Amino acid sequence: MSDLSLAPPNFQRLRHFVTSFAAMLECTTDEASIIAQGSELLRSLVAVDDWLPVAYAQPDPQYYRQYLLHADSAQRFSVVSFVWGPGQQTPIHDHTVWGLIGMLRGAEDAQTYRWQDGRLATHGEPLQLQAGAVEAVSPQVAGLDDIHRVRNVYDDRVSISIHVYGANIGAVRRSVYLDDGTRKEFISGYSNTTLPNIWDASQETTTL
Repeated sequence: MSDLSLAPPNFQRLRHFVTSFAAMLECTTDEASIIAQGSELLRSLVAVDDWLPVAYAQPDPQYYRQYLLHADSAQRFSVVSFVWGPGQQTPIHDHTVWGLIGMLRGAEDAQTYRWQDGRLATHGEPLQLQAGAVEAVSPQVAGLDDIHRVRNVYDDRVSISIHVYGANIGAVRRSVYLDDGTRKEFISGYSNTTLPNIWDASQETTTL
């Protein structure tokens, strides 16, 4: 059985995204601007599905997986691949920081929740993200929400989305919620224990 971690990486697109995102953050701290500009950068990243190594696209039979692709050294942002097995979904949860979701492969539904009379209630219809689409969450920016439940649209195949958060999201204390609003704190961590080396250009095979 081959070791998936030995699959030749093709990180040129991801490397370009990371450096561009970091440069953007040097120019603005306004969250609405970060979301607007960051959405365009992420849209370019997920427009082509040729850069995510097999090792960071592996599903689990029971649980969705969250692979860390990059953690900014100043904790300003992190980049994660979410791998959804057939029919898998999250509990209702928040983020506490801004987040961008770009659909790389397959599709997912996101149902927003808002507080209503002390309880969580669905808000609007589920938003379906198809490959190439980008959506945002935020507890601060007007017009955006921070509490949702996400599921893989497909019951027979894997879907993958690329998430960018305004912190090292695997270390952030946040919450999951029952339908009645009961809150339980959690820290997600990551499915992988080592980071891919996106700076190694020795095996690059494609151009941007």
